[in-house]
Amino acid sequence: MINENFLKLYKPTTPSRRHAMGYDFSQLSKDRPLKSLTSYLKRSFGRNNKGRITSKYRGGGQKNLYRYIDFLQEKLNIPAKVVALEYDPNRTTRIARLHYADGEKRYILAPQDLSVGDLVVASEKGQVKSGNRMKLKNIPQGTIVHNIEIFPFQGGKMVRSAGSGATVLASDKGYVQLVMPSSEIRMVSEECFASIGQLSNMEHSSIVLGKAGRTRWLGRRPKVRGTVMNPVDHPYGGGEGKQGRGTRRPKTAQGKVTGGRKTRNKKKKSKKFIMRRRMK
Repeated sequence: MINENFLKLYKPTTPSRRHAMGYDFSQLSKDRPLKSLTSYLKRSFGRNNKGRITSKYRGGGQKNLYRYIDFLQEKLNIPAKVVALEYDPNRTTRIARLHYADGEKRYILAPQDLSVGDLVVASEKGQVKSGNRMKLKNIPQGTIVHNIEIFPFQGGKMVRSAGSGATVLASDKGYVQLVMPSSEIRMVSEECFASIGQLSNMEHSSIVLGKAGRTRWLGRRPKVRGTVMNPVDHPYGGGEGKQGRGTRRPKTAQGKVTGGRKTRNKKKKSKKFIMRRRMK
């Protein structure tokens, strides 16, 4: 099991090291990732197929291998042993390497209370234990779940980041009500699968990068204020010296009004499944 209350502190040898905080990887497996479940994926760096920037402030970053995660877990009623807990550079939570009884190996998202040597299983109805996966209709009220499907047999789409978990609230008319990490209450079909437990690496939000270089390693380029840009680049740009934004309503770089305006499509079909919007 991963100790969630321990972060790595650095000696203040430089100003950037003084407040920097990192992860303690001593509790994770020292083995290299499985070659059969990894590959190199070409990154877009925020460019489209014509090489034009469509998402700003992206680029660079450390090269890494992509780990193929089994979000679907369709191998029902076949127990699997947790062989290792590993670091994944492509996501904030930790991953677990499973060896199934039939010899197959896969990666899944590792919940907080999962330990090396534990047995996990995916089934329609089973034991409510951290790491197991089952249908929502068979999960008792008050249970924390993650990697939740939106449609049956689609694979987990919701609640997949570090330390997150949704709470099973109630069941009614073929739907299960879930309290999402954002405090939104959403209805999901009771035939959808979900994994038991809260995801690992809860201290991710406490990490202090300490210097600009660590942000660049993650593939994030510096963000620039709109007021220091040229008029062609931003509605706030231009002017001699330090100027106000020149508009009463705040706008994005594309000129769209923002600042508290709701952007969700009012005609979106999934609106009927949201019982309560998230709290501000």
